[in-house]
Amino acid sequence: MGINKLSVAGLLIFIGVAEFLLLMLIAEALYPGYSISRNYISDLGVGPTAIIFNSSIIVMGLLLIIAAVLIWRLNKVFSVTIALTGIGAMGVGIFPETVHQLHLIFALIAFLFASLSSYPTIKISKGPGKALWPILGTTGLIALILYIMHVYLGLGPGGMERMIVYPNLIWALAFATELMNHTPQNT
Repeated sequence: MGINKLSVAGLLIFIGVAEFLLLMLIAEALYPGYSISRNYISDLGVGPTAIIFNSSIIVMGLLLIIAAVLIWRLNKVFSVTIALTGIGAMGVGIFPETVHQLHLIFALIAFLFASLSSYPTIKISKGPGKALWPILGTTGLIALILYIMHVYLGLGPGGMERMIVYPNLIWALAFATELMNHTPQNT
């Protein structure tokens, strides 16, 4: 009897996303004068909270990549998109916004593929949330388009950026929980 790769993948996704979310919130609280409306999320990656933010997003990215390897046999499309999300996340932490061009490229990769990763979950998910994951991913995609167009809907750039990130973190946590409860048949 081997390890349940899907359950382990779910656990890794959950740990990565949860630790990033919690440490991002801690960094926001510790950063002097930080505004979730006016400041970009990546502002947390420079200055007094750099070690907290950058290490947490690198860890999340690494755990997503490992999970992608574990889930490869179940759904190759999801594996590729979640691995690209992880690569993007790691790049954001390795290249903070002071390394402008590289940071923007990796942030776009993370934002785009986090949202796109929600779509193949339809084929993987067995639970009642199955239809919700792509809705949350689509919310992230729409917010990404608006963000790129500098349409912030009164939320400010930081608020709109969070409308990209938060829906994706929510679906990832929920879907990861479902994966953790997966009972192996022949995996």
